Amino acid sequence: MADTKKIRQPLSNTALLLTITVCTFFGMYILAMIIWGGGFLNPQQFFNLFNNNAYLIVIACGLTVVMITGGIDISVGGTIALITMTAVVFMEDHGGGILSSVLISLGIGLAIGLIQGCLVAYLKIQPFIVTLAGMFFTRGMTTIVSKVPRTAANEAFIALKDHYIHIPFIGTVAKNGNWIPSYIEVGVVIAVVVVIALWATLRWTRFGRNLYAVGGNSESALMLGINVQRTKFFAYVLCGVLAGIAGFVYLTHTGAGNASNASGAEMQAIASSIIGGTLLSGGVGSVVGTLFGVLSLKTINNIVVASGLREPYWQSITTGLMLCFFILLQSVILSHRKKKLGAMAL
Repeated sequence: MADTKKIRQPLSNTALLLTITVCTFFGMYILAMIIWGGGFLNPQQFFNLFNNNAYLIVIACGLTVVMITGGIDISVGGTIALITMTAVVFMEDHGGGILSSVLISLGIGLAIGLIQGCLVAYLKIQPFIVTLAGMFFTRGMTTIVSKVPRTAANEAFIALKDHYIHIPFIGTVAKNGNWIPSYIEVGVVIAVVVVIALWATLRWTRFGRNLYAVGGNSESALMLGINVQRTKFFAYVLCGVLAGIAGFVYLTHTGAGNASNASGAEMQAIASSIIGGTLLSGGVGSVVGTLFGVLSLKTINNIVVASGLREPYWQSITTGLMLCFFILLQSVILSHRKKKLGAMAL
Protein backbone atom coordinates (compact mmCIF):
# COMPACT_ATOMS: atom_id res chain seq x y z
CA MET A 1 0.00 0.00 0.00
CA ALA A 2 1.54 3.23 -1.16
CA ASP A 3 2.16 5.92 1.38
CA THR A 4 0.17 9.04 0.87
CA LYS A 5 1.67 12.33 1.89
CA LYS A 6 -0.42 15.30 2.78
CA ILE A 7 0.35 18.15 0.45
CA ARG A 8 1.08 21.30 2.40
CA GLN A 9 -0.79 24.25 0.95
CA PRO A 10 1.21 27.48 0.64
CA LEU A 11 0.08 30.57 2.50
CA SER A 12 -2.29 32.85 0.64
CA ASN A 13 -0.95 36.24 -0.46
CA THR A 14 -3.03 37.93 2.25
CA ALA A 15 -1.71 35.64 5.00
CA LEU A 16 1.88 35.98 3.76
CA LEU A 17 1.83 39.79 3.74
CA LEU A 18 0.09 39.83 7.13
CA THR A 19 2.85 37.66 8.58
CA ILE A 20 5.51 40.01 7.22
CA THR A 21 3.79 43.07 8.72
CA VAL A 22 3.31 41.49 12.16
CA CYS A 23 6.94 40.32 12.29
CA THR A 24 8.14 43.75 11.15
CA PHE A 25 6.20 45.53 13.89
CA PHE A 26 7.38 43.31 16.73
CA GLY A 27 10.93 43.35 15.34
CA MET A 28 10.96 47.17 15.28
CA TYR A 29 9.47 47.52 18.75
CA ILE A 30 11.80 44.99 20.36
CA LEU A 31 14.78 46.64 18.65
CA ALA A 32 13.61 50.04 19.91
CA MET A 33 13.35 48.65 23.45
CA ILE A 34 16.90 47.30 23.24
CA ILE A 35 18.55 50.34 21.62
CA TRP A 36 16.63 53.32 23.01
CA GLY A 37 14.95 51.85 26.08
CA GLY A 38 13.37 54.77 27.91
CA GLY A 39 9.75 55.21 26.95
CA PHE A 40 9.72 52.04 24.87
CA LEU A 41 10.17 50.08 28.09
CA ASN A 42 7.12 51.80 29.59
CA PRO A 43 3.98 49.71 28.89
CA GLN A 44 1.88 52.87 28.71
CA GLN A 45 3.76 54.05 25.62
CA PHE A 46 2.72 50.85 23.86
CA PHE A 47 -0.92 51.36 24.85
CA ASN A 48 -0.69 55.01 23.76
CA LEU A 49 -0.13 53.72 20.23
CA PHE A 50 -3.76 52.59 20.49
CA ASN A 51 -5.04 55.57 22.50
CA ASN A 52 -3.67 58.17 20.09
CA ASN A 53 -4.57 56.29 16.91
CA ALA A 54 -7.85 54.48 17.61
CA TYR A 55 -9.65 56.65 15.04
CA LEU A 56 -6.91 55.96 12.48
CA ILE A 57 -7.29 52.20 13.00
CA VAL A 58 -11.01 52.48 12.25
CA ILE A 59 -10.72 54.54 9.07
CA ALA A 60 -7.74 52.50 7.87
CA CYS A 61 -9.94 49.40 8.16
CA GLY A 62 -12.54 51.21 6.04
CA LEU A 63 -9.87 52.03 3.46
CA THR A 64 -8.80 48.39 3.49
CA VAL A 65 -12.32 47.24 2.59
CA VAL A 66 -12.48 49.70 -0.31
CA MET A 67 -8.93 48.96 -1.48
CA ILE A 68 -9.61 45.22 -1.53
CA THR A 69 -12.18 45.96 -4.26
CA GLY A 70 -9.58 47.99 -6.14
CA GLY A 71 -10.97 51.38 -5.09
CA ILE A 72 -9.81 54.28 -2.94
CA ASP A 73 -11.38 56.86 -0.60
CA ILE A 74 -9.56 60.07 0.30
CA SER A 75 -12.58 61.80 1.87
CA VAL A 76 -12.40 60.09 5.26
CA GLY A 77 -10.27 62.78 6.92
CA GLY A 78 -12.71 65.51 5.91
CA THR A 79 -15.60 63.34 7.05
CA ILE A 80 -14.05 63.06 10.52
CA ALA A 81 -13.58 66.85 10.71
CA LEU A 82 -17.20 67.44 9.70
CA ILE A 83 -18.48 64.90 12.23
CA THR A 84 -16.46 66.27 15.15
CA MET A 85 -17.54 69.85 14.48
CA THR A 86 -21.19 68.92 13.94
CA ALA A 87 -21.33 66.77 17.07
CA VAL A 88 -19.76 69.47 19.26
CA VAL A 89 -22.07 72.20 17.92
CA PHE A 90 -25.06 69.91 18.39
CA MET A 91 -24.14 69.14 22.00
CA GLU A 92 -23.24 72.71 22.96
CA ASP A 93 -25.78 74.80 21.02
CA HIS A 94 -28.75 72.44 20.88
CA GLY A 95 -28.43 70.45 24.09
CA GLY A 96 -27.77 67.15 22.36
CA GLY A 97 -26.71 64.05 24.26
CA ILE A 98 -24.14 61.34 23.60
CA LEU A 99 -26.53 58.90 21.91
CA SER A 100 -27.93 61.49 19.53
CA SER A 101 -24.38 62.67 18.72
CA VAL A 102 -23.41 59.09 17.89
CA LEU A 103 -26.43 58.78 15.60
CA ILE A 104 -25.54 62.05 13.87
CA SER A 105 -21.97 60.85 13.39
CA LEU A 106 -23.13 57.57 11.87
CA GLY A 107 -25.72 59.40 9.76
CA ILE A 108 -23.14 61.75 8.23
CA GLY A 109 -20.77 58.89 7.47
CA LEU A 110 -23.60 56.79 6.02
CA ALA A 111 -24.84 59.63 3.80
CA ILE A 112 -21.38 60.29 2.38
CA GLY A 113 -20.83 56.56 1.85
CA LEU A 114 -24.17 56.18 0.04
CA ILE A 115 -23.51 59.11 -2.31
CA GLN A 116 -19.93 58.12 -3.12
CA GLY A 117 -20.92 54.46 -3.48
CA CYS A 118 -23.61 55.34 -6.02
CA LEU A 119 -21.26 57.55 -8.04
CA VAL A 120 -18.47 54.96 -8.10
CA ALA A 121 -20.42 51.73 -8.44
CA TYR A 122 -23.41 52.67 -10.57
CA LEU A 123 -22.29 55.76 -12.49
CA LYS A 124 -18.76 54.32 -12.82
CA ILE A 125 -16.95 57.56 -12.03
CA GLN A 126 -13.33 57.17 -11.00
CA PRO A 127 -13.09 56.65 -7.21
CA PHE A 128 -10.25 59.14 -6.83
CA ILE A 129 -12.29 61.94 -8.45
CA VAL A 130 -15.43 61.14 -6.46
CA THR A 131 -13.67 60.99 -3.10
CA LEU A 132 -11.52 64.03 -3.92
CA ALA A 133 -14.75 65.96 -4.38
CA GLY A 134 -15.97 64.44 -1.12
CA MET A 135 -12.82 65.61 0.65
CA PHE A 136 -13.27 69.23 -0.52
CA PHE A 137 -17.00 69.14 0.28
CA THR A 138 -16.59 67.85 3.83
CA ARG A 139 -13.77 70.26 4.66
CA GLY A 140 -15.85 73.16 3.35
CA MET A 141 -18.97 72.03 5.22
CA THR A 142 -16.96 71.82 8.44
CA THR A 143 -16.22 75.55 8.20
CA ILE A 144 -19.87 76.31 7.44
CA VAL A 145 -20.98 74.46 10.58
CA SER A 146 -18.62 76.63 12.62
CA LYS A 147 -15.92 79.03 11.51
CA VAL A 148 -14.11 78.80 14.85
CA PRO A 149 -12.90 75.74 16.77
CA ARG A 150 -15.35 74.45 19.35
CA THR A 151 -14.73 72.47 22.53
CA ALA A 152 -17.26 70.07 24.02
CA ALA A 153 -18.37 70.94 27.56
CA ASN A 154 -21.24 68.47 27.89
CA GLU A 155 -20.80 66.84 31.31
CA ALA A 156 -21.81 63.34 30.19
CA PHE A 157 -19.51 63.54 27.20
CA ILE A 158 -16.59 64.83 29.29
CA ALA A 159 -17.11 61.92 31.69
CA LEU A 160 -16.98 59.51 28.74
CA LYS A 161 -13.90 61.22 27.31
CA ASP A 162 -12.04 61.10 30.62
CA HIS A 163 -13.00 57.51 31.39
CA TYR A 164 -9.94 55.25 31.30
CA ILE A 165 -9.99 51.46 31.32
CA HIS A 166 -7.11 50.15 33.45
CA ILE A 167 -5.18 47.09 32.32
CA PRO A 168 -4.89 44.53 35.16
CA PHE A 169 -1.37 43.74 36.40
CA ILE A 170 0.31 45.97 33.78
CA GLY A 171 1.87 49.31 34.70
CA THR A 172 4.93 51.04 36.09
CA VAL A 173 6.30 51.97 39.49
CA ALA A 174 6.72 55.72 40.01
CA LYS A 175 9.77 57.27 41.66
CA ASN A 176 7.82 57.62 44.91
CA GLY A 177 7.07 53.89 44.85
CA ASN A 178 3.42 54.18 43.85
CA TRP A 179 2.01 51.73 41.31
CA ILE A 180 0.68 53.42 38.15
CA PRO A 181 -1.52 51.06 36.12
CA SER A 182 -1.58 51.27 32.35
CA TYR A 183 -4.84 52.27 30.69
CA ILE A 184 -6.67 52.48 27.40
CA GLU A 185 -9.39 54.90 26.33
CA VAL A 186 -12.96 54.00 25.37
CA GLY A 187 -12.15 54.62 21.70
CA VAL A 188 -9.63 51.78 21.75
CA VAL A 189 -12.32 49.29 22.73
CA ILE A 190 -14.45 50.52 19.82
CA ALA A 191 -11.52 50.20 17.42
CA VAL A 192 -10.73 46.65 18.54
CA VAL A 193 -14.39 45.63 18.17
CA VAL A 194 -14.41 47.09 14.64
CA VAL A 195 -11.26 45.14 13.69
CA ILE A 196 -12.67 41.87 15.05
CA ALA A 197 -16.05 42.37 13.37
CA LEU A 198 -14.49 43.22 10.00
CA TRP A 199 -12.01 40.35 10.25
CA ALA A 200 -14.88 37.92 10.79
CA THR A 201 -16.88 39.52 7.97
CA LEU A 202 -14.05 39.30 5.45
CA ARG A 203 -13.15 35.77 6.46
CA TRP A 204 -16.48 34.01 6.90
CA THR A 205 -19.23 35.86 5.01
CA ARG A 206 -20.28 35.85 1.37
CA PHE A 207 -19.91 39.63 1.28
CA GLY A 208 -16.28 39.30 2.38
CA ARG A 209 -15.53 36.69 -0.26
CA ASN A 210 -17.22 38.86 -2.88
CA LEU A 211 -14.97 41.80 -1.98
CA TYR A 212 -11.84 39.75 -2.68
CA ALA A 213 -13.32 38.29 -5.86
CA VAL A 214 -14.25 41.71 -7.23
CA GLY A 215 -10.84 43.15 -6.40
CA GLY A 216 -9.00 40.17 -7.81
CA ASN A 217 -10.81 40.13 -11.16
CA SER A 218 -14.14 41.89 -11.57
CA GLU A 219 -14.90 40.21 -14.88
CA SER A 220 -14.36 36.74 -13.44
CA ALA A 221 -16.46 37.72 -10.40
CA LEU A 222 -19.26 38.79 -12.73
CA MET A 223 -19.10 35.46 -14.56
CA LEU A 224 -19.40 33.69 -11.20
CA GLY A 225 -22.68 35.48 -10.58
CA ILE A 226 -21.39 38.12 -8.17
CA ASN A 227 -23.10 41.49 -8.38
CA VAL A 228 -19.98 43.62 -8.85
CA GLN A 229 -21.75 46.98 -8.72
CA ARG A 230 -23.61 46.16 -5.52
CA THR A 231 -20.45 44.83 -3.88
CA LYS A 232 -18.52 48.02 -4.66
CA PHE A 233 -21.46 50.13 -3.53
CA PHE A 234 -21.65 48.47 -0.12
CA ALA A 235 -17.86 48.67 0.24
CA TYR A 236 -18.11 52.48 0.08
CA VAL A 237 -21.16 52.52 2.33
CA LEU A 238 -19.26 50.48 4.91
CA CYS A 239 -16.26 52.79 4.60
CA GLY A 240 -18.54 55.78 5.19
CA VAL A 241 -20.09 54.20 8.29
CA LEU A 242 -16.63 53.41 9.64
CA ALA A 243 -15.62 57.03 9.02
CA GLY A 244 -18.67 58.00 11.10
CA ILE A 245 -17.50 55.73 13.92
CA ALA A 246 -13.96 57.08 13.60
CA GLY A 247 -15.26 60.64 13.82
CA PHE A 248 -16.88 60.02 17.19
CA VAL A 249 -13.82 58.08 18.39
CA TYR A 250 -11.65 61.05 17.38
CA LEU A 251 -13.96 63.34 19.36
CA THR A 252 -13.72 61.18 22.48
CA HIS A 253 -9.93 61.56 22.28
CA THR A 254 -9.65 65.29 21.56
CA GLY A 255 -12.97 66.67 22.80
CA ALA A 256 -12.97 69.42 20.19
CA GLY A 257 -14.25 70.25 16.75
CA ASN A 258 -11.91 71.94 14.31
CA ALA A 259 -11.72 72.37 10.54
CA SER A 260 -8.17 71.00 10.64
CA ASN A 261 -9.08 67.84 12.57
CA ALA A 262 -7.73 64.61 11.05
CA SER A 263 -5.71 66.58 8.52
CA GLY A 264 -3.81 64.09 6.38
CA ALA A 265 -5.53 61.15 8.09
CA GLU A 266 -6.65 59.71 4.75
CA MET A 267 -3.07 59.44 3.55
CA GLN A 268 -1.93 57.86 6.80
CA ALA A 269 -4.82 55.39 6.53
CA ILE A 270 -3.84 54.46 2.98
CA ALA A 271 -0.20 54.10 4.00
CA SER A 272 -1.18 51.93 6.98
CA SER A 273 -3.29 49.68 4.77
CA ILE A 274 -0.45 49.23 2.29
CA ILE A 275 2.08 48.55 5.05
CA GLY A 276 -0.43 46.06 6.44
CA GLY A 277 -0.38 44.09 3.20
CA THR A 278 -3.28 45.57 1.22
CA LEU A 279 -2.53 45.88 -2.49
CA LEU A 280 -3.64 48.97 -4.40
CA SER A 281 -4.51 46.68 -7.31
CA GLY A 282 -7.12 44.95 -5.14
CA GLY A 283 -7.91 41.38 -4.17
CA VAL A 284 -5.41 41.17 -1.27
CA GLY A 285 -5.68 42.66 2.19
CA SER A 286 -6.47 42.09 5.86
CA VAL A 287 -7.81 44.39 8.58
CA VAL A 288 -5.55 42.68 11.11
CA GLY A 289 -2.61 43.57 8.86
CA THR A 290 -3.96 47.12 8.70
CA LEU A 291 -4.03 47.29 12.51
CA PHE A 292 -0.35 46.33 12.61
CA GLY A 293 0.28 48.71 9.73
CA VAL A 294 -0.96 51.60 11.88
CA LEU A 295 1.13 50.42 14.83
CA SER A 296 4.22 50.04 12.61
CA LEU A 297 3.78 53.49 11.09
CA LYS A 298 3.45 55.17 14.48
CA THR A 299 6.27 53.12 16.02
CA ILE A 300 8.71 54.26 13.36
CA ASN A 301 7.65 57.85 14.08
CA ASN A 302 8.37 57.31 17.78
CA ILE A 303 11.75 55.85 16.90
CA VAL A 304 12.57 58.93 14.83
CA VAL A 305 11.69 61.20 17.77
CA ALA A 306 13.69 59.01 20.17
CA SER A 307 16.67 59.38 17.82
CA GLY A 308 16.59 63.14 18.35
CA LEU A 309 15.02 64.05 14.99
CA ARG A 310 12.03 65.92 16.38
CA GLU A 311 11.24 68.08 13.36
CA PRO A 312 7.94 66.99 11.69
CA TYR A 313 9.54 66.64 8.26
CA TRP A 314 11.72 63.77 9.48
CA GLN A 315 8.60 61.79 10.33
CA SER A 316 7.22 62.49 6.85
CA ILE A 317 10.49 61.35 5.28
CA THR A 318 10.60 58.11 7.28
CA THR A 319 6.93 57.44 6.51
CA GLY A 320 7.63 57.84 2.81
CA LEU A 321 10.68 55.58 2.96
CA MET A 322 8.80 52.95 4.95
CA LEU A 323 5.91 53.00 2.48
CA CYS A 324 8.26 52.64 -0.48
CA PHE A 325 10.07 49.78 1.26
CA PHE A 326 6.86 47.84 1.83
CA ILE A 327 5.60 48.44 -1.71
CA LEU A 328 8.92 47.19 -3.10
CA LEU A 329 8.96 44.25 -0.69
CA GLN A 330 5.42 43.26 -1.66
CA SER A 331 6.25 43.50 -5.35
CA VAL A 332 9.39 41.36 -5.07
CA ILE A 333 7.80 38.72 -2.84
CA LEU A 334 4.60 38.36 -4.84
CA SER A 335 6.50 38.29 -8.14
CA HIS A 336 8.85 35.57 -6.86
CA ARG A 337 5.90 33.71 -5.38
CA LYS A 338 4.02 33.81 -8.69
CA LYS A 339 7.00 32.40 -10.58
CA LYS A 340 7.53 29.68 -7.99
CA LEU A 341 3.87 28.59 -8.02
CA GLY A 342 3.92 28.66 -11.80
CA ALA A 343 6.97 26.38 -11.87
CA MET A 344 5.32 23.99 -9.40
CA ALA A 345 2.22 23.84 -11.60
CA LEU A 346 4.37 22.75 -14.53
